[in-house]
Amino acid sequence: MADQRDVISVLVTDHREVEQMFTELEGMRGAIGERPKLLAENVVIELVRHSVAEEEHLYPAVRQHVTGGDKIADHEIAEHAEAERTMKDLERLEPGDEEFWPTLDRLMTEIRHHVREEEDDLFPRLREACSQEELEELGAKVERAKKTAPTRPHPSAPDTPPGNKLLAPGTGLVDRLRDALTGRGRS
Repeated sequence: MADQRDVISVLVTDHREVEQMFTELEGMRGAIGERPKLLAENVVIELVRHSVAEEEHLYPAVRQHVTGGDKIADHEIAEHAEAERTMKDLERLEPGDEEFWPTLDRLMTEIRHHVREEEDDLFPRLREACSQEELEELGAKVERAKKTAPTRPHPSAPDTPPGNKLLAPGTGLVDRLRDALTGRGRS
């Protein structure tokens, strides 16, 4: 496992990639056309994959290893649900729609708040509670989960095990087929 990144490294890398897309979108504020729509779609794809992987593997580990983990995991999952509803709203909008940019702003605010909480509180607590080997095993599980995770928001889908682990791969397959047929998420 020497070349396996730990779960915190995997998730922080995801955070930075999404932040880079947010920054690019902020530079396009008010623009209409294909580029902001494609970038917003890619943000949603990455956020959904990331969230599903966290819900399948990170939050159960937090519940098991971190003192007060149930409360922390419940809070993080509630934030995911809120962001997922915002992503569902965004998915229906085009950059020329009056609500596109305000909805995108709301999503960026929600995600940036969530990232700060994870990086400032949850991740240090998890690193303290788990061995490096456990963190690397979690990193591998998260990376595998992201490969089969859904790419579209599904606010009514289960967000805790076992339901999420059973349904996510099938939903992910359907989402990727829909994406391939529609061209969604292509850069």
